[in-house]
Amino acid sequence: MGNGKPAWLEALYTHKFFENCGAHESAKKNEKNVLCLDCCTSLCPHCISMHRFHRLIQIRRYVYHDVIRLEDLEKVIDCSSVQAYTINSAKVIFIKKRPQNRQFKGAGNYCTSCDRSLQEPYIHCSLGCKVDFVLTHNRDLSPYLRTCKVLQLSPDFLYPQDMGDDEMTNETTNSTIVDFDEPISSCSASSGSDNMSISCNHDIVRKKRSGLYVCARSLTKISDEDMATSMNRIRRKGIPHRSPLC
Repeated sequence: MGNGKPAWLEALYTHKFFENCGAHESAKKNEKNVLCLDCCTSLCPHCISMHRFHRLIQIRRYVYHDVIRLEDLEKVIDCSSVQAYTINSAKVIFIKKRPQNRQFKGAGNYCTSCDRSLQEPYIHCSLGCKVDFVLTHNRDLSPYLRTCKVLQLSPDFLYPQDMGDDEMTNETTNSTIVDFDEPISSCSASSGSDNMSISCNHDIVRKKRSGLYVCARSLTKISDEDMATSMNRIRRKGIPHRSPLC
């Protein structure tokens, strides 16, 4: 780490993200959009299981540039004086410089490296611009670095659906989404003239199907009167009925 510049910061600036992962070429959604700060390497969602106890930070895309959420980046480095932008209701910061030729010289704030017009009181348009500015003037970046022992991915991080059970880190156990076009597994049903009962060994998650919400945990006992009431509600919703054939 020369001049107080950590290896993960160099990797963040030099690695190419959103390229296909060579270790998972045949897998779907294998773009590398995560940086492991401990290993200083870029990862795809399929690689995360091997780095689950490391510090991970998600890379995002905004107007064809790599960005990081300000909330995440602030945990490892001081981002003050760097202009942030809003995407999906969250503030993000550009990683690399975005050079722009100044068309005219006038009053206002401009980036210290890119001559990009900025809002007050910001003077850097990206993290890279601030790092270069600090190293040029102070020769030491360590005062701006922050100690962070734990850094996890944001809750909105998407894991590919084709990942195996051993690769999933955010899967809820003992929950099953039921599609009522298919038989319900691990359930037993009995019917009679007076009632119908359904018992299930697993928790069933509600799923919308044809305008109805059904929860198997609540179907412990349904009477004929309840069934008739439900059918009346369906009829009131305007479901068409065909007249019998003569």
